Amino acid sequence: MPAEAAPLRILVADDERNFTQVLKMELGREGCAVDVAADGGEALRLMGGAEYDVLVLDLKMPEVPGMDVLREIRSWEAGPEVIVLTGHATVATAIEAMKLGAYDYLTKPCKTEELALLVRRAAEKRRLLRENLRHRARAGRADAFPQIVTQDPPMGAVLEMLVKIAPTDSAVLIQGESGTGKELVAHAIHQQSQRHDGPFVVLNCGALQETVLESELFGHEKGAFTGAVAAKPGLFELADGGTLFLDEIGEVSPAMQIRLLRVIETGRFFRVGGVRERTVDVRILSATNKDLRKLVEAGTFRQDLYYRVAMI
Repeated sequence: MPAEAAPLRILVADDERNFTQVLKMELGREGCAVDVAADGGEALRLMGGAEYDVLVLDLKMPEVPGMDVLREIRSWEAGPEVIVLTGHATVATAIEAMKLGAYDYLTKPCKTEELALLVRRAAEKRRLLRENLRHRARAGRADAFPQIVTQDPPMGAVLEMLVKIAPTDSAVLIQGESGTGKELVAHAIHQQSQRHDGPFVVLNCGALQETVLESELFGHEKGAFTGAVAAKPGLFELADGGTLFLDEIGEVSPAMQIRLLRVIETGRFFRVGGVRERTVDVRILSATNKDLRKLVEAGTFRQDLYYRVAMI
């Protein structure tokens, strides 16, 4: 007898818990394997660690809105097909969602049968493309990262993931014990990214006091504090057009987390003692030997910053 086809993998991202549970149950009856995410940040993290055929996406969500998720997925070489599902539909948002690559657009409430049919059509379009990409990734991973030599199967899986995420502009969080090669992985991502001709700037956040860290990241103007005898650009400016690698980001103080969040969200900041707002285009890679999710639960690391640095 022929082997049964693998079930379609569906991710439903919506902050209405009852609605997502209904969709999970109904699409499950259609033979789909369904995961749910309560907001855009969680959806991006789930997609960073697993392959989905279709993303059913609500546009109006906390933390990371649906449109931001669509913009992020647009830069991926083989992300899921997206079906936008919302109760806040207008012609303008429908057109914008389609321009950003959405497969189709439905409004709530909708018939489960209609959604299931749309899901299967979207998955049919995507699966062949993704299978071809996986073949190319397996064939090319050794050439892509010659500086990482391993015979360990889990590390082989990591290299396959790096092939997928390096060409994107997504923020990546690398977790692992000290000495396991987190900076090596970050450098490999940069070298295979579209920013490889730009700078790769490294900062160990745990090695500096808060005032020194602020000056290192954002720079300072002449006279901003005792000893500031000349203006100095910060690492965000030095990394403009390239990649900034924030090692041991779990050590950053709550006050500094607020400043980091703003510049990561907007690309804008002020030097210490400065009055002119500066703008940069920087990809953020971060690393930690701590479990940031536990720090978020403990209230020592901002949840919104976690969503920004841990998109993958």
